[in-house]
Amino acid sequence: MEALGMLELSSIAVAYRVEDAMLKASEVDLLVARTICSGKYIVMVGGQVAAVEASVRAGRDISQEALIDELIIPNIDQRVFPAITGGVSLEESDKDALGVLEAFSVTAIIEGADAAVKAASVKLFRIHVAMAIGGKGFLMLTGAVGDVEAAIEAGARKIAERGLLVAKVVIPRPDDRIYRDII
Repeated sequence: MEALGMLELSSIAVAYRVEDAMLKASEVDLLVARTICSGKYIVMVGGQVAAVEASVRAGRDISQEALIDELIIPNIDQRVFPAITGGVSLEESDKDALGVLEAFSVTAIIEGADAAVKAASVKLFRIHVAMAIGGKGFLMLTGAVGDVEAAIEAGARKIAERGLLVAKVVIPRPDDRIYRDII
């Protein structure tokens, strides 16, 4: 997949129609489609850039007033996808430092994740999108302390551009027990 596209909607009913239009508009992979906190719905697709753009455009065009936010990231870093779907495992050698970014929206945390992993050699292992956290999103990554600091700064800058940064944290040498709750 070259690109990621996403729509966030305020109406669940409209969102199902939008999701259908997005999937019919072009050849894309459905990555996430679900309700999120505060009664909203997200549809996230991946694929070739032109296909993702066409899919998002089709959804946006019929979203009426339900559209809250939209996002297209062409040339997205491939490490973002498995972190969204939970397909990343950690090795003992990955745990030198833990970085956490938190944003007020799903689109902002996805943009922040892409910027973070492009900035430094880190392992992005989790992107949590809006379930049971009031519609916010957060990401978690690991690596050498300096790399984690650089990645978190880059991601935080991207999120702050939208005015949606909640917090950024780097924990050098976190206690191993902290990982039990997050993996």
